[in-house]
Amino acid sequence: MAGRRRTGHRDRSRRVTVDTTQQDFPWPHIQALIDHGGNISIGQIYPIPCAAVASDEHNMLAALVRREGEGLIEILNRLDASLDAAFTREIYTDEING
Repeated sequence: MAGRRRTGHRDRSRRVTVDTTQQDFPWPHIQALIDHGGNISIGQIYPIPCAAVASDEHNMLAALVRREGEGLIEILNRLDASLDAAFTREIYTDEING
């Protein structure tokens, strides 16, 4: 999984906090992103047959290309893990642009 570390100053007031009390939801980082005004998109992004992209109001946080045989649950699990890396370690996964 490719990742890049963001350099420079980042406004910490925009940091997304994850509510760990929501144990019944399988993707807490996706939920936190959406709760803070972010969005996800899953589907074709030409010429890629299927991708999952998560972004906040300013940046793309994760962009994943669907792997052969990967189902919706699996790509959502990977997206949630990528968002965890973005929120906690400022590592942004981009499988689309390299």
